[in-house]
Amino acid sequence: MMIDRRTFSTALLAGAAASLSATRGLAANPKPPMARNVVLVHGLFADGSCWSEVIARLQVAGLNATAVQNPLTTLPEAVASARRVLDRQDGPTVLVGHSFSGMIVTEAGLHPKVSSLVYVAARAPDAGEDYAALAKTFPTPPATAGIVFDGDEGRLSEAAFLRDFAGDLPAAKARVLYAVQEPFNRALLTGKTTQAAWRSKPSFYAVSTEDRTINPDLERFMAKRMGAKTIEVKASHLSLISHPAEIADLILEAAGRQA
Repeated sequence: MMIDRRTFSTALLAGAAASLSATRGLAANPKPPMARNVVLVHGLFADGSCWSEVIARLQVAGLNATAVQNPLTTLPEAVASARRVLDRQDGPTVLVGHSFSGMIVTEAGLHPKVSSLVYVAARAPDAGEDYAALAKTFPTPPATAGIVFDGDEGRLSEAAFLRDFAGDLPAAKARVLYAVQEPFNRALLTGKTTQAAWRSKPSFYAVSTEDRTINPDLERFMAKRMGAKTIEVKASHLSLISHPAEIADLILEAAGRQA
């Protein structure tokens, strides 16, 4: 069957639009429902206390905030730890992840109590995506060279922690955080998400422009692909500690508390 040029052009544009839609999340990010609960998940080289500065601000705003103690063993076990905390919430909940725990937010975010997602300098893979392969399409961040293993237990060296992970924090404070970092199991790095909650939930992303742990351009790519409401913070990877007000404000927006 023959088709004229106008019909062909219309079909081509429709196909391109459908393709773009299929590769992005909620590009027109709707206003999230009002939530009073926030569940926060930490990533590698940290524990739940890294959210303390943000939690204090959320509590002042009247939100119920809970930090998950991520076991850092395998991705399924880490996701299960977040789901247990989500199960205890009494209504709509904002799920927040920093760094590696963006994997957990992406997987656990389909929990029925999760009303919106917040990624803080975090991984944001698609379902089944090889994150390591995606990351290799961008320049390797300096912190990668600072990971050391004792058998299957990994951690960040002190020099890399101070320079590449917590570079905009006072050295004395960064050393305290280094001292309490939770080692991770090598098996954690092999996990892949099986679903991508950002395709169906309102999503928000805080890019750290001075990040030396995840490439900032990779963060921008993932945020754009998600169609997330995005802010940029002039911060190291630890924006949740060096710029807690900006991160708390983004979470409040995700909770439907401010525009």
